[in-house]
Amino acid sequence: MPSHHYIQSLKAGAFPTSVRRNAIASISLFCCRFGPFLPYLAVNYLDRFLSSQGIPQQPKTWVVRLVACSCVSLAAKMTKTEFSLIDFQGDGGFIFDAQTIERMEYLILGALKWRMRSITPFSFISFFISFFNLKDPPLRQALKARAVELILKAQMDTRLMELRPSIIAASALLSASHQLLPLQFPSFRKAISSCSYVNKENMLQCCNWMQEMEKEGEQSESVDEIMASSSNTAVNVLDQHFSCWESEIAADATKTDMKRPRINDYPDNHSVHFSQLQHC
Repeated sequence: MPSHHYIQSLKAGAFPTSVRRNAIASISLFCCRFGPFLPYLAVNYLDRFLSSQGIPQQPKTWVVRLVACSCVSLAAKMTKTEFSLIDFQGDGGFIFDAQTIERMEYLILGALKWRMRSITPFSFISFFISFFNLKDPPLRQALKARAVELILKAQMDTRLMELRPSIIAASALLSASHQLLPLQFPSFRKAISSCSYVNKENMLQCCNWMQEMEKEGEQSESVDEIMASSSNTAVNVLDQHFSCWESEIAADATKTDMKRPRINDYPDNHSVHFSQLQHC
């Protein structure tokens, strides 16, 4: 989890939120052909890196793109996702060679102290949906798909950054049920609230924030709006392929979270510092 100081700086506007927003937009662009776990993990690395390393007030565009690209590359390696660096270059006119990306990866790994395991809300979706007692498989799938979409959008909202992944997952499912199954929402809320592992107050607050995010039309900061120019947005891909991702999410939660990149995957020369990139 990012530091408390970083989160408070984002909330107070002391940190340039546009930098984070642009980096997430780049991550979304790079990941539009992959499952939801990959971009979520990449943004997790991004926030932890920025929290530890900091960033200039007005960084060069190519620096932000390089950091985003490197976070995605690391996330892909952690999840053992097959990819080509061309997949992560995007259409922004910046093409980075493998050595440049690897050096930035090493800088990110150092800032994260090689702690690459991340428990995400996706790990808890199947657990919490079991409280809903839904018999119709397509309905369960639709509810999960909507919850995953809300989880991806929630990464843009700094208010949710201090909440536990389990709370975000429970809140996303509740918000999804409120939209798709409004008549059953009260019973779903009661069922999840009965779980001893859930902080009811935090869950309901998070659920309210998610609903506010939808009502207030914060699509200008959400993943699918940033990617509106592309026909393969994160949301479109979710709609088309969620049935395949369901098993992948469970596998990611139990397997890839425990994997660590090998040191010999990275170059020996890692003396580059983030602040020096601004002067390149």
